[in-house]
Parts: sequence; structure tokens; C-alpha cells
Amino acid sequence: MRTRLLPLLIVLMAAVLLALGLPLAVSVAAAQQQRVVVDRIDDTARFAALAQYVTTAPGGSRRTAPDERQETLRRELDSYYGVYGIRAGVFYRNGSAMANAPDDWFVPRLGEVRTAFDEAKLSRRSHDPRQVWPWQRSRLVVASPVIRDGDVVAVVVTDSPTGQMRSRILRGWLLIGAGEIAAMLLAVGAALRLTGWVLRPVRVLDATTHDIATGRLKSRVAAAGGPPELRRLARSFNEMADNVEDVLEQQRAFVADASHQLRNPLSALLLRIELLALELPEDNEEIASVRTEGKRLAQVLDDLLDLALAEHAEADLRLTDVGALAEERLAAWSAAADAKGVRLTGDCPPTTAWADPITLSSALDAVIDNAVKFTPEAGTVEVTVAADGDNSTVVVTDTGPGLTDEELARVGDRFWRSGRHQNVKGSGLGLSITRVLLAAGGGSIHYAHHEPQGLRVTVSVPRHADAHR
Repeated sequence: MRTRLLPLLIVLMAAVLLALGLPLAVSVAAAQQQRVVVDRIDDTARFAALAQYVTTAPGGSRRTAPDERQETLRRELDSYYGVYGIRAGVFYRNGSAMANAPDDWFVPRLGEVRTAFDEAKLSRRSHDPRQVWPWQRSRLVVASPVIRDGDVVAVVVTDSPTGQMRSRILRGWLLIGAGEIAAMLLAVGAALRLTGWVLRPVRVLDATTHDIATGRLKSRVAAAGGPPELRRLARSFNEMADNVEDVLEQQRAFVADASHQLRNPLSALLLRIELLALELPEDNEEIASVRTEGKRLAQVLDDLLDLALAEHAEADLRLTDVGALAEERLAAWSAAADAKGVRLTGDCPPTTAWADPITLSSALDAVIDNAVKFTPEAGTVEVTVAADGDNSTVVVTDTGPGLTDEELARVGDRFWRSGRHQNVKGSGLGLSITRVLLAAGGGSIHYAHHEPQGLRVTVSVPRHADAHR
């Protein structure tokens, strides 16, 4: 979520900074040029004032008797060009020079100088030359009319290099860019703090939700900062978790109490059935059927009590030799396998993992019991222990009838039994209890097809102390 929110904030802040910076950069460039233009207008106005009273006729040259004012104007233009390097000249309406510096500079037929000259002949002073940008090596032309008796008799033209002006514009832009970068860094820092402040309660809530989803129902959202809405959400989540935990506790207590309370009446009922059987023939089928169903009901009650206790119990994790434990369970089930004519084998090298030994023993008993129960005579049940990355696994395979894809999706559900195995002894709770016990310690159980025939059950437990968290 942070990777989505942070780029959005950065893009918005960058857009705001650009929206402010670009007009400011344009304004800096315009201000620098306007400063130069105003200065040139002042210069042209001064030269126009000197040229206003020059009486030399158009077409005159330095060889003719010069007017004193004209000589003064020429000296001023020569000095101006020598000091500033700005070409300047006063030209009659026909384009001939009254005075110019340097001497070889005249009004061309085309270009910006001609445009400014023609505009000034119409008695309009240059006031808005085209903007010069730092990457353009153009010149700045300013023209001003020389008016005598209400008529334009000549035009003062200045043609200025723009190197210094462009350098000043570039320095101004660099300052703006530095300010923009500094502002962007501050904005990114503020965005990081803001997203952290907003998302901290979300991260805490996500971690707590994961803990509850993995079975740690005591987890609660710790107090954290953030917006008031998220703090209120955290309090509401804690209230919801408390209510859910209370409901689950009541459910477990009900299952445990009901299972416990039903055992005594059921035991009394089975005892009366046995007494009744004494008065009936030994081969009475109804009594045998009632006796079988009564024992099955007692097994279901025992499994329900075990399931309620398993859901309530905390795992006692310790470093356990899974290979030795599996070898022990193999030895315990060898007699039952031999009695049925099933070959029970194992490959159990020493492999350590963090698990509850009692829980893991119960899980292996349930899995091996099912494998032996559903494997036909002369079949094979194989137990293999291995280390697989962060987990230690116990794989139990058999050569029984196996399960279909639909049955694999439901195996381990409470009270579920395959329609093909309804006559086999069991309550349908053994694998459910196994799954609950393993999950309490960070373990798991998975089912798959075993080729060419049978079922493959994989029991996994974490190899590291913190993996179950």
C-alpha cells in the first residue's frame, strides 16, 4: 500500500513544484530581459536627444564639413561601442548613417534590425522584443525614433550581445532549480513521514490479523499513532476479536461439556443393552447392531472431546528428533500391520525440528492408522522422513484405494468420510484433530495421489524456532 501511496504523493508534489517553478523561471527570464531593454531604451533616448538637433543632411559623410552636434554624437557612439561592445547607430529614414559605431555597421535589408528600424520610423519605440532564452545565441535589438517638429527624421538603433543576460538568466534558473530540488527533498521526507504515520496502524492491523488467522486468537492491535479513523478502526477490531474469541470459547466449552455429559448416559445405556442381551439369544442381530452403534457413538464423543481440547491447547514446542519419533511410531504400529498382512517400512534418518512431541506422535498415529486401515492385505505402507528447506517432513504413502480429486479436496473436514468407506470403523474426526494439533505449532498436513495407486500424506513441521510464528 505504501508503494502505491508514496509515488502518488511524490507525483502530486512534483506537479505543484513544477507549476510554481516554470512560471517563476519564465518570470526571471522576462525580468532580466526587461531590465536590459529598459537600459537600452534609456541609451537610445539619450542618443536620440543628441541627434535631434543635428542639421547635416542625409547622405553627408565625414569628409564634408561636419556639424558639431554630429561629431559629439559620433564620439558618444564610439565610446559606447568601445566600452560596452554594443553596436549603435543613428540612421536617417532612407537608411543612411548619421553616425554609427562601428563604422561598417548599417541597417540590413532583412532581420530583426530592419524590423525594429521600420517600426521606429512609424514613431513606435521598441518595447517588447522577442524573449531571449539561455540556449539561444541571438542579439537584442532596440530602436527609438528621433523626432523633430513632430516628424521622425531618423532612428536610433542598438544591437546588443546577450551573453551576460543569458548567463544571469541561467544563474537565476539554477537557483530556482536548487530551490525546487531542496523543496522536493523536503516534500519526499514529509511524504515518507506522512505515509508512515498513516500506514503504521494499517501494518499493525495487518500483522494482528495474520496472527489471528494462523490461530493466535490472543493477539490484539497495539496502540499506535495515525489518523483518528484508523485508531477507531483498531479499537473496533479489538472489540470484534474479543467477541469472536468469546464465541469460540463458548463453542469449545459447549462441545467439551456436551461430550463429557453425554458419556455417562451413553455408558449407562450400553450397560443396559448388555443386560438386555443376556435375556436374548446370543446370535440376535438387532442386539449386535445396537451394540455396534453404541460403541461408535462413544468413539464420536471421545473424538469430539479430543477436538475441543486440541483447539484449546497450546503447543509445547521443543527441539525434537523427527526421525527417532517416526521410528518409534513405526515400531508401535508394526503389530497392527502384521496382523492385517500389510508390509510397514520406513526410512527415518535423524532430522531435528521444532515440534510438540506428543502432538507429532498423535498426528503420525492418526496418519499411519488410516494408511494401515485402508491398505488391503499384501499391500505396503511406507514412512519417509526428510528435511525440506525450512521444514522437516514425514511422508506416509500406501497402496490402498486412494481418493478421487473431489475427495482430496474434502479430506480432513470434520465428520467427513468417503462414501466408499462408510462401513470402516471411525468417526471422521481423526484427521481434523491432527490438522488442528499441527497448526497450533506451525505445522501442516497435505494430501495427494500416490502413483500408481494409493494416498500420499505429508506432515510438515518447522525446523527453526521462529518459523511457526
